[in-house]
Amino acid sequence: MSKQERTPIKSEIDSQRESNDPQKPIGYIALIRQNSNFRWLWCGQVVSLLGDWFNLIASTILIADLTGSGLAIGILFTIRMFAPFFVAPLAGICADRYNRKHLLIITDFVRVLIVFGFLFVRDESDIWLLYTLTTFLFAVSGFFSPARSAILPDVTSPRELGTANALGAATWSVMLALGAAIGGITTGLFGSQTAFFIDGLTFALSAVFLFGIKLPSKSSTAHGAQARAKLSALRYMRQHPDIFFIAIHKAAIALLLSSGFQVVQVEIAKSHFVIGVGGAISLGLMYCVNGVGSGIGPILARHWTGDRDKPLRVSISIGYLIGAVGLMIAAPLFGLVEVLIGGFVRSIGGGIAWVFSTQLLLQRAPNDIRGRIFGTEFAFFTLMGGIATAIVGALLDQFHVRTILWGMTVLPLIPAVLWWFWQRHFSRIESRKS
Repeated sequence: MSKQERTPIKSEIDSQRESNDPQKPIGYIALIRQNSNFRWLWCGQVVSLLGDWFNLIASTILIADLTGSGLAIGILFTIRMFAPFFVAPLAGICADRYNRKHLLIITDFVRVLIVFGFLFVRDESDIWLLYTLTTFLFAVSGFFSPARSAILPDVTSPRELGTANALGAATWSVMLALGAAIGGITTGLFGSQTAFFIDGLTFALSAVFLFGIKLPSKSSTAHGAQARAKLSALRYMRQHPDIFFIAIHKAAIALLLSSGFQVVQVEIAKSHFVIGVGGAISLGLMYCVNGVGSGIGPILARHWTGDRDKPLRVSISIGYLIGAVGLMIAAPLFGLVEVLIGGFVRSIGGGIAWVFSTQLLLQRAPNDIRGRIFGTEFAFFTLMGGIATAIVGALLDQFHVRTILWGMTVLPLIPAVLWWFWQRHFSRIESRKS
């Protein structure tokens, strides 16, 4: 909440001056109330994410029931990661060259058609169809994600950007909590087909909301912007290594903190703490606490960091350390409560690292190449996530879950230390410039 919202009484002049201060972040409620473009984008995000988690719970439980294989579940998560990886570079180019609003709407309508195809998966012989549809679904989503990230500064002012990013991340987390919990209950009580049908409806409603966005007309392009427009994202990152190191945080989170843990959660739900059909309700609870933690972490940390560069950077390393602590709590598998607490703590750390790395990119990436940067970031993320899920899925058929979890506890320390070393080097570079 902004200072203006916390102050009970202000003169009209002081309030007007504060509301016009371009350096002061706007409050969350004020942003939704005052910015209609962001409000439409946010409403679309809410319903779309709700369906996403319905789909995840339904797909994993369906595969677990039909195959009983940890590897089969790992393949599903691997597809969900690798499919967008192959389209991410092209998606970034499209997000820079074409109308980002139209791109979001088209991808939503295409996903409606794909999701309804999941209704035809009935038995083990149809698993190939589920994998194929998942491939198409997440390939299309690979166009949606970079465009949604790139459009955020288009619909917000500089003082709104940090608040919009944090609110978007909190919304992802809240919808993870609600969607996973409701999706788990729906799948457990009514079956996967009902969850798939609801998922398709949410994409359609999301597209309807996005129609309300009115993007500002583009101003004349400067010579520097034209030069950047000819660059690939990787070439730009080579020229600006700080952008590169910021952009690989999500890949580090996927590889070392989150993606493998998602596969492990499915095994825990169906084999150790089973509630509901195939552990659907147990899995929903695990994703629920993950969502709550990843939402609370950045919101609380932002009270200290604000939108300031250095505190954001420091908090990223702290986030990795918190994530490692959460894995240590969950690893012994003492009980479902301990697993939920561990997942909650882990997600607090992961949420901080995720949201603050996004904020740094939003503040530092030029508009004319922003789509390609986020597309490349998304490619890094999906590639590493796919590798992590494939490895963990294979390991589940060879080792006990507890052994795998203990091995995962040390992994988040690697990016925490490397990022700390880069910050020391980056600080020296910045001090020489000044």
